[in-house]
Amino acid sequence: MAGFGELVLVLGDLHIHQRSREIPEKFKRMLVPNKMQHIICTGNMGSHEQYDMLRNLAPNVHTVSGNFEGKEMSFPETKVVQVGDFRIGVIHGHQIVPQGDHMALATTRRKLDVDILVSGNTHRNEVAEYDGHFHINPGSITGSFSSTLFNVIPSFVLLAVQGSKAVCYVYELINDELSVSKTEFNKNVS
Repeated sequence: MAGFGELVLVLGDLHIHQRSREIPEKFKRMLVPNKMQHIICTGNMGSHEQYDMLRNLAPNVHTVSGNFEGKEMSFPETKVVQVGDFRIGVIHGHQIVPQGDHMALATTRRKLDVDILVSGNTHRNEVAEYDGHFHINPGSITGSFSSTLFNVIPSFVLLAVQGSKAVCYVYELINDELSVSKTEFNKNVS
């Protein structure tokens, strides 16, 4: 996996035990310990067991608090992580009004002074370039429903970072079939 650079698993909105039973089996088989260097989670894990599961997958787990975190779960509202040449900001996304709005996301991205902003809450994956920077939403890895979306497609993101280049793979489970899309972006390093 060295040819991929640093691998970052990006996921969120698991809601295990509240809205979902577990991560789909086809995704579980892909989550192999020590293949990724980082995990970024947008929150709403559901239980401390899920956090322990993530800690067994990668040496660096970065998570923020969701809007449905249990009392035993205590994480910051925002986090900034350096991977390669990229500063990556992480929020759950419930702070963004209107939900998922790129102008509002850009305001948060600027406040955090990051190149990439990762957010969740919508339960719908999206990778978008906005104002010369990138917004990544991994969706819900379990496909748990949200208040605005009932039929959710389970998804997560794998980000491969080599210096100033990032390749973003979005994995979706559509009708029990795995679908993968790819987006590449470069940071202008001056």
